[in-house]
Amino acid sequence: MELALFTLNLFDVVSVVLTFLVIFLVQILNVYLHILDDNADNGKSIDVVDRAPAKECPLLESQSPSSPIATTPPKSQTTGNGKLEKQISLLDSDSHEDEDTLSLENLFPCDQTEIYASKKISFIIDELIQTEVNYVNNLKKGMLNYGQLKDVEDLPEALNGETKQKMLLGNIAEILELHEKEILPLMLRNQRDLKGLFDEFAAHFEKNSFYCYVSFTMGKKSSMQLRQDNRLWLQTYQTQIKDKLGIDSFLVQPIQRLTRYPLLLQQFISEFYKSGISCKPVLTAVCKLETRMRRALDVVNQAEEIPNIEELNELDLLQLGNFRRATEFDAQHFPTRKKYRSKVFLFDRCLVCTEVRKKRLAYRQHYNWEHVELQRPLDSVSSNANKIINLLVKQEEGGSSVGSKREEFSFTAAEASVVKQWLQATHKIIEIARNEHARRNTFSLPMDLVLGVVLAIWLIWQYL
Repeated sequence: MELALFTLNLFDVVSVVLTFLVIFLVQILNVYLHILDDNADNGKSIDVVDRAPAKECPLLESQSPSSPIATTPPKSQTTGNGKLEKQISLLDSDSHEDEDTLSLENLFPCDQTEIYASKKISFIIDELIQTEVNYVNNLKKGMLNYGQLKDVEDLPEALNGETKQKMLLGNIAEILELHEKEILPLMLRNQRDLKGLFDEFAAHFEKNSFYCYVSFTMGKKSSMQLRQDNRLWLQTYQTQIKDKLGIDSFLVQPIQRLTRYPLLLQQFISEFYKSGISCKPVLTAVCKLETRMRRALDVVNQAEEIPNIEELNELDLLQLGNFRRATEFDAQHFPTRKKYRSKVFLFDRCLVCTEVRKKRLAYRQHYNWEHVELQRPLDSVSSNANKIINLLVKQEEGGSSVGSKREEFSFTAAEASVVKQWLQATHKIIEIARNEHARRNTFSLPMDLVLGVVLAIWLIWQYL
């Protein structure tokens, strides 16, 4: 009897040991695959040369708190078609980047009492919060009026269905959710802590939470066309629900709101200096936030041109990942010896080259990031060397690497700073592509599966 009991326990021990041994070996294999993948990435032709280090906002060193800025906040407005005009910031500079300063002065809180003592600054903060409340309320009212058109009896066929509703309103429900659940609450809980308000706000730009505005802008053209085709019915419906502003005013509010943010921050910074306030942590935080907002505005503006790309054939831009940047170059395609004005669109998964034809964009080529190498002719004696980017592409033919070939582009920018910013953006995109590629090629066991197996073995052992 004791011998049988000893045999049963030995079986249980062996089962448990083997299970944990297999899990351990799988994790070792996972680490090994990570190492191989990193080595493969280093040997691939994905590279960006000449990445300049980022610098902090120069105003933090060059301006003393007691010296006011002589420049008045620049104006930025929304044009009639809803397009954002370029923001010209008080902080604009080639060396103005978004890195945080690490000085001890920024690691400890400062007395913000003198900030709130300024009536003008208090008014700007109150306006920022109050207009956010109004924005959320207006979006909720607009969704109440136009978010459930499918329930309207005489709805025309052209507006009927989930697809048409999505085309009409875009992702404005996602924008409302972001501001109602995230942005407005952070403003309300940080009314007396401006550094916390600015830091939390900037964190949402770092997490790309405001990409919903890019998606909204990319769908604006189809929404405008759908509204134009059904203008008569929409005007009748507007009268029935007694909506004084209409659907056009409702759908332009996201663009107007995104434009308003940096203007308020620029007014805040200007008054900050004029008031002689010495609270560098708050100034650093607002400087960082303003920079991120302007960059988000640039991307939103550039995204408006994506629906205008023609001759895409089978390429689906919605499958290319997030859109990051569009830049105009003088392009030369060496295999065809063709020169043309090109606009290059950067997505998370690939680079898309288009030819500029007046107000039209014609698709030419696209390249996945794992096949791309970017170089600058730094050894060239030409004065335009710092304005040139060479694009080397290696692609497979017919699914086989035997007949591979190399294509080469040369992009020339109007200014060297354009190349610098473009390369910095490209470096970040390539890092994202590398990480996604590494995750796809990783074999690992999820922790819930591991715990489930352990629990199952324990239950079997208890049962036996």
